[in-house]
Amino acid sequence: MTYIITYHEDVVKDDISKLSNIYKIKIKKAIQNKLSTQPEIFGKPLRKSLKNYRKLRVDQYRIIFRIKNKHVMIFAIMHRSIVYKKMDSRIM
Repeated sequence: MTYIITYHEDVVKDDISKLSNIYKIKIKKAIQNKLSTQPEIFGKPLRKSLKNYRKLRVDQYRIIFRIKNKHVMIFAIMHRSIVYKKMDSRIM
């Protein structure tokens, strides 16, 4: 089953542009190979205020996303040290 990947507007506007080319390639591969095929298996569920969200680790970066039907909405792609602090402004 293939999932449709969509991005929060801040991911496109801010997060991706701040990544180095090496991480852009690694993260793109992870999204294509893992999130578009089996996000519920590869994504680890989060807790507390991010209860219905999941994360995918790519080295020191985290992809925070949510699965709804056959759609995967990506809310953040950031370094692990700041991603959880910045998520409050992006969650719906």
